[in-house]
Amino acid sequence: MLTTLQENAFLKCIIVACGLEYTINTTRIECDKGHLLDVKYKKNPSNSLKEDFLNRRNPAGNIFNESGVWRFRELLNFCQIDTENHDQCAKTLVSLDGAEGRQSKPYHMSKVADFVSLPIENLWLQPEGYNPSGSFKDNGMATAVTHAKLVNAKKIVCASTGNTSASAGMYAANEGIECDVYIPAGQIAPGKLSQAYQFGAQIIEVDGNFDDALAKSLQDAKKFDGYTVNSINPFRIEGQKTIPYRSLEYLNWDAPDWIVYPGGALGNTSSCGKSLMELYDWGWIKKIPRIAVINAEGASTLSDLYNGKFNGEELRWNKGTPNSELIQKYYTDLDNKGIRPKTKATAIQIGRPSNILKALRALEFTNGVVITVSDIEMLDGMAVVGLNGFDCEMASGSVPAGIKKLVNDEIIKKDDVVVGILTGRQKDAMLPVDYHNNPENRFARPPKN
Repeated sequence: MLTTLQENAFLKCIIVACGLEYTINTTRIECDKGHLLDVKYKKNPSNSLKEDFLNRRNPAGNIFNESGVWRFRELLNFCQIDTENHDQCAKTLVSLDGAEGRQSKPYHMSKVADFVSLPIENLWLQPEGYNPSGSFKDNGMATAVTHAKLVNAKKIVCASTGNTSASAGMYAANEGIECDVYIPAGQIAPGKLSQAYQFGAQIIEVDGNFDDALAKSLQDAKKFDGYTVNSINPFRIEGQKTIPYRSLEYLNWDAPDWIVYPGGALGNTSSCGKSLMELYDWGWIKKIPRIAVINAEGASTLSDLYNGKFNGEELRWNKGTPNSELIQKYYTDLDNKGIRPKTKATAIQIGRPSNILKALRALEFTNGVVITVSDIEMLDGMAVVGLNGFDCEMASGSVPAGIKKLVNDEIIKKDDVVVGILTGRQKDAMLPVDYHNNPENRFARPPKN
């Protein structure tokens, strides 16, 4: 199988001056020089596949057609699957009964449209919280664990503040693979931690924050032959490409003006950028949407660097030659000042985003923007989504909050079509309770005596 895989797919360093390439049957997540890797394909998929993808929405008993990830398998075909036969797909592809991405599509939400001051017909929000573990992570975990099985990995490893732990634990349990989850002690949402325990994951507590937990997990993965499934893994990115695929398909492949994401480790920004670059190169879309990344004010690494708030230099991809030294100087400055990321939106409480270079590439390709919003703005965004009958976590609340700010600043125009990605369901039950118990909050509904 792996020999067949190498005929079409390979790994390549993202840095132009490096360009090192590797076969697909490796567990490495970086090149020999420490740069991130892309999954690359030698063949361009035919535009006629759009009709196949649409037809697969009537799955005819094939869970891999039902899956919102594997329905698009020809666009992330590192497995070289070329069949509609369920049993043949099942020999290679990992799926939780086709549930990943199955209910994911963009919706109109009238109260959010009013909140952000856009016409309802121009605003779409796509809740990824209806994935089986409750977040967008399942899109990429299905593909990462598929690759883990292909290379005969016995254990998957991740660092997490919640969503990744639940998703990794779920797929590991489903496939009979061990799972180690590294968490920052006391900084993980209890609901998600309980999921990881339920799925049989081994929890390892690390003193510090998410960045410390990730560093420890990567170190131990190398030492103990684990397979890393955080978004630094290029196969995770492949699965997350299907998030914009589903948005675009629902819009008849007529690209919107904007796609808006929360900004944490920047895996979604990276995967969206990769998907748009590929689709445009293949001729599947004629217009390139702009990506907007919304950082929390208390975890604003990308915003600070991209907008020139550190040393007066605006960090850019620069056609594959980014100033990586500026990033390291920024991190050193944070350490010297004792600054740690701080926000109640734990999903994006990340100070050292592992995919920052891929995110810069995505922003350059799409002429993207990066802004910050406060915790209370995110909570308002979370609350107004709820008033439309949809549940989302606080980090997802950054999306309506960010759109509102971009509209107010006239960066997003009133006639622009906007797709916002709501990355997960509520994972901290007390956040909405505390929000609504405070009558000063904009959408609060405090209890009555």
